[in-house]
Formats: sequence, C-alpha cells, structure tokens
Amino acid sequence: MFLVRLLLPASIVMTVCFATFASGALDQLPDDEVQALRDILHTLGKKDWDFSNPCNSTVPPTDDTKKIAAVTCSNCTFGNGNESYRVVGIYFMRQNLPGTLPPDLGKLPCLQVFDLSYNYLNGSIPSAWGSLKQLVNISVSGNRLTGPIPGDLAKIPTLTSLTVEYNQLSGNLPLELGSLSSLEVLKLRSNNFTGELPSSFANLTSMTELYIQASGLKGPIPPLDLLGKLTVLMISDLNGSDQVTNFPLKNIDVARWKTLILRNCNLTGPLPEPILSPGVGISLLTLDLSFNSLSGEIPESFGSSLRDVPRIYLTRNLFTGPIPDWILDGGKNIDLSYNKFTIPEGSKLSSSNCQYGKGINLFASSSMDNETSNIVSCLRISSRCPKNGQYKLHINCGGQEVTVNNSIKFDADTNSGGPSNFFLAQDYYWSFSSTGHFLLDNRPKKAFILSNLSRLSTDTTNPELYMTARFSPLSLTYYAFCLVSGKYRVRLHFAEIVFTDDETYKSLGRRVFDVYIQGERRLKDFDIVKAAGGVRKPNIQSFDAVVTNSGTLEIRFYWAGKGTNTIPSIGDYGPLISAISVDYLDQIPSSIPKGGVVGIIVAGAFVIILFIVAILWWKGCLGQRSSATEHDLRGLDLKTGIFTLRQIKTATNNFDAANKIGEGGFGSVYKGLLSDGTTMAIKQLSSKSKQGNREFLNEIGMISALQHPHLVKLYGCCVEGNQLLLVYEYMENNSLARALFVVIWHLSMRCEAI
Repeated sequence: MFLVRLLLPASIVMTVCFATFASGALDQLPDDEVQALRDILHTLGKKDWDFSNPCNSTVPPTDDTKKIAAVTCSNCTFGNGNESYRVVGIYFMRQNLPGTLPPDLGKLPCLQVFDLSYNYLNGSIPSAWGSLKQLVNISVSGNRLTGPIPGDLAKIPTLTSLTVEYNQLSGNLPLELGSLSSLEVLKLRSNNFTGELPSSFANLTSMTELYIQASGLKGPIPPLDLLGKLTVLMISDLNGSDQVTNFPLKNIDVARWKTLILRNCNLTGPLPEPILSPGVGISLLTLDLSFNSLSGEIPESFGSSLRDVPRIYLTRNLFTGPIPDWILDGGKNIDLSYNKFTIPEGSKLSSSNCQYGKGINLFASSSMDNETSNIVSCLRISSRCPKNGQYKLHINCGGQEVTVNNSIKFDADTNSGGPSNFFLAQDYYWSFSSTGHFLLDNRPKKAFILSNLSRLSTDTTNPELYMTARFSPLSLTYYAFCLVSGKYRVRLHFAEIVFTDDETYKSLGRRVFDVYIQGERRLKDFDIVKAAGGVRKPNIQSFDAVVTNSGTLEIRFYWAGKGTNTIPSIGDYGPLISAISVDYLDQIPSSIPKGGVVGIIVAGAFVIILFIVAILWWKGCLGQRSSATEHDLRGLDLKTGIFTLRQIKTATNNFDAANKIGEGGFGSVYKGLLSDGTTMAIKQLSSKSKQGNREFLNEIGMISALQHPHLVKLYGCCVEGNQLLLVYEYMENNSLARALFVVIWHLSMRCEAI
C-alpha cells in the first residue's frame, strides 16, 4: 500500500513533465525549418530578423495598408500525417526588400500565405513553387518582377488567391491557370503580358474577383456567365481593340455585383438588361462601360435596377434616343458625355446643358455635337465669345491665377472637380470635363487637385506653375473655345510631384497615360518621370494644332489602366497636368485700337486724294480750260474713258441733290446711272489751274494705268470748261476709303479684341 502511494505522485510528475516536454517540442520550430527560413529571408534581402524568436506572431495581420513584418507559425499536419510546429505565413509588406524571390519555398511544407507586396524585389516567379501543397495565398504585387507566370503554379491545389499586379511580367498566360478550381481572386493588372485572355478562364467557377486592367492582353473577352460567384470584375484597355467583342454577360445582376468595369474593350451592341430580384438590395457600387461602342437607347425600364447605383460611367459610346428620367432624377454620379442622345421637345434638358444637377455630366452628349464643324452644343452661345475671337489661352491647372515672366497670365483653375464633373470657367473661354473615381480609395476626401509639398529641382523655370496639378482617375478633358482659326502651339507642363526617387517601393509608382489633341493621340503611354528624367522635374511637351472655323481646341488626358494605382498610396494614379499654354503661331494683327486704325484709313484716303489734286493743280489741270477736242484725245494712251459733260449731267439728272451721296473737302460725290445701265460714283472737283487739257489727260492716263484688286477702278474723267469730274466704280453701301483700302479695313476689324 505504501508502495502504491509512493508511485502515484511519481507517475503524476512524470506525466506532467512529459506533457510539458511535448508541448515545448510542438511550439519550437525544427532546426531544418529555421534554416529554411534563414535562407529564404537572406534571398529576399531581409537582414535584421531575430532568429532567436523566428515566429513573432501566431495571428495573421489584417491591415494590408501598413508596413508589416511577420512570420506566423502553428501546428501543422503534413507528409505522413505527423503533426509538427511549422511556419504557415510569411508577411513582409512595404519593407523595401531588395532581393529576389526564393525558389526553395518547398522547404516550408506547411506554408499557406506568402505576401511580399510592395517591396523592391526583382527576378522572376520560380516554377518550384508549384510543389507546395498547402499554399493558399501568393501576393507579390508592387515589385520589379519580370518573366512569365509559371504554368506549374496550377499544380497548387489549395491556391485561392494569386496577386501579381504592378510588375513587369510578360509572356502568355498559361492555359493551366484555368484548372485552379479553388482560385477565388486573380489580379493581373498593369503588366506586359501578350496574347489573348485564355478561354480556360471560363472554368474558374470559384472566382469572386478578377482584375485584368491594362495587362497587355488582347480580347475578346470569353463568356463569363458561368462564373456565377463573380462580384468584382475589372477588365479594361485590351490590346487589339479593333476586334469587335460581344458583351460577355447576358445581364447585369445588380444584387450580385459590387464592381463591374468593362472599359475600352470594344464592346458593341445594346446595353445588357440589368436585373434585380424583388426584395433584394442593390450591391452594385460602380458600373463602368465607358470608351466602347455600345449603342441603342437606354430604356426607361432599366431605372428600377440601376436608379440607386452610385456611380455609372457610359462615357464615349454611341447611345442614342432621349435620356431617361430615372437618370435625370437620380442625383447620382452618371457620366453620359460624348454620346449621341437626342433632346425631344418638352424635355427637362436643353441644348445648353453641359451638366445636369450636381453629378450628371452631359458634355458633348447630344447628337448635335457630332457636327465637327461646330462648337459643342451646350457652349454654342455666340454672345460668350468676343467678336474677333481669342489668340491665346493659359491655365494654371489646379492652382490660383499667376503671372510668369512679368507678362503671361495663367488663369486660375481651382474647381474641386468630381467623379462626373463639368466646369465652365467664368470668362467663358475654356472648360474641363472629368470622369471617373479613384478605385479602392477609402480616404474621406477624394481630391482631384494635388499640391506639391516638396522642393522642385533647383533649375526649374517658372516654378509657380508646378506647385499644383489637376489629375483624374480616368479621363480629363480641357476644352478651349472662341479661338481664332489658325495654327497654335500647345505646351503641356508636367511634373511628377507624388512619387519618390529612392530605392524603395514608393519609387516604383508609375503614372502612365495617353494625351489626345483635337481627337488625335499625340502621346501614348506617357510617363512623366521618364520624360523629365526624374521626379519633381518639370517637363514641357509641345505640339502644333490647327483650330478650324469652330474656334475650339480639345486636349484630353486618358488613363488606359497602365502603371500603378496603389503606390505609394491607394489612389495615386491617373493623368496629371500642371499647366496648359496655347499660343497663336500666325502673325497676330496689330494692337492699335480700332479707332486709331480707322483714323489711319481716313487719313490715308485724304492723303491720296490730296496727292491726286496736287498733281492736277501743279500741272495746271484745275484752271480754265477749253473743251477737249477729239483731236486732243486722239493718240493718247489712256487706260480709261473720256466722258462729256452732257453724259455726266444726264447720268446725275443735272447733278440733282437727290443723287448726292457724299460731300468732301475737294467736292461733292454723286451717284450716276449711264445709258447702258452702269452705276457710277462721280466726284466733282472745281478749281482753277494753269495746266492745259492735254497735260491733265496725260496725268489721268498715268493714274488710270494703276491696277490693283484693292483699288477702286477709275473708269474715266470729264474736262469741260472749269469742270473736272472723276468717274469711279460705284461701291454699294461703302465709302471710298473702304474700297481703296479693303485689306487695312479687315485688319482693323481683327484688332477689335486687342
């Protein structure tokens, strides 16, 4: 009995000690696992890890917007079914790791999450990762990776999320990816892939989120109706957009979708019918079908499903018919710009509406706006333009009015903008239209104007133009009007004021966009940093553009989905412009005021007439004369005719006062009608002269020999007694000065606005 009592406590102690030993064994990484982790971190370039406690967490991090460095460990069953304490998660996010991707992840057989988002890693994705049997999540977005996606990744049966966006990956997408039956999230955007979207993607029936924006891939988009679990679909800017693509969905279930973006995919045909089951709430937040070739009317019946969708973008399609009331009454952000809608009589709209309410952008949305020779209908109000037009335009985009070089004034451009916004400047000479919202941006204030908080390069000319910038998440169009027709020099001022130039993930941000002038793409995949040779360095791109009789100039900046949109922060992407300069290249008319020009014209006419009279006086042609005889006239080489005083009296009804049309310092002007029906202007000059008739006629012959399209024609003269009469071409409703100086008169009219 005593022996039993002695042995019982001993057995309890032994049991506790064994349990403690076993527990300690489970909570400690095996040596081979520690060495594998050491090798992996060395390859990544992580040099400061504390291997005395390699597993620094048992709980996976939840906030993927912060700097995270964590290795999570847990008990794991693998291989022959034995349970062991192993590494299950590696999280090194925003750590600026400079290394490469480790090929020996297979040494961590229980690894489930491998997240290296937003670092400075290079190299390619190793095919050896395909040997992992428990890997669930791979994220290597925001690095410098190159090469193709290995088809061996399709051998990971547990993979549910593959994120490789914002790299420089290339090659065709492997067809094997379509066999990943468990894949739920696939993010491929902003890479350099080639080829078409694999048809095998139609087999990814577990997919909930698919991102293929500006990936380099070609269309068409395969049918997606079988992917019944999709809630987020973002496909945009497919290469080979000349290939017609049918809409990949039979309908749009607004209760199922959260985000549906099919932008610039060359979709054709009518808008698919949106559906909403009775009693089910709307989940759809963003519907973006812009920059396609969708056509037909938007039925009023669609309002029951789409009325409460917060953001709808149908920009630059071919929609026709009236705009339904559910759009006009909805009060949401809806962009209908650049379409072919009609405005029926009695409609709430008029041709003067560029924007309706607070968020409905109607700029160039009317069928009348497809008349390329005219200004956009909602700006077609002639009273807004000065009579002789504008010759220049300067805008400080996103900033206050500034004057550079002590003479050039840049207009202020401080309107806050918005996701579906049209703004008309107060002077009525320019406007802008902005389309799109910043994806995944949870900031309380969605800014469309950026301020430069850092120092520009020391050799910057006119730095005041680069302290602010206007940017847009999708499309930004500046529209100048009232310009005089002719050739202009367009200067676009850029400076990247967001990204850094250090060797961190923040320097991997890429702002890539296209620039169109007068509808022609002048810059493709424009990168401010590359063009300027660094960040915070100004770059000016100059172009020549022709403005026709419409007097309008369109400058559009378009984000084709390329580059990054979460580096350094979410929402840091889209076209950016600091200032715009537009200057007339042809010779601008003189700046002399109109009154001065008119005075010059009158004085010139006076001097010419005085010159003629002086010559006549000096030659003695204005004195007493005997009648010119046929003998006197015969043999003279006159370029004009000789009229008798009788003919003149008959034509003017004996100089009837009713025919008097003017009075000047050198005589009266009469309107005369010759016997052949020709209307003449007859100027009567009276003066004495010592000159004989023949000498006067010789002088008239010299003057009549002057021929010019801008000089009124001298038909002839009459010299009888003390009468001197000059017969000119009659100009209806105009003065002699205007007839003599047509070119100068037009010049004065063009100077009115100067």
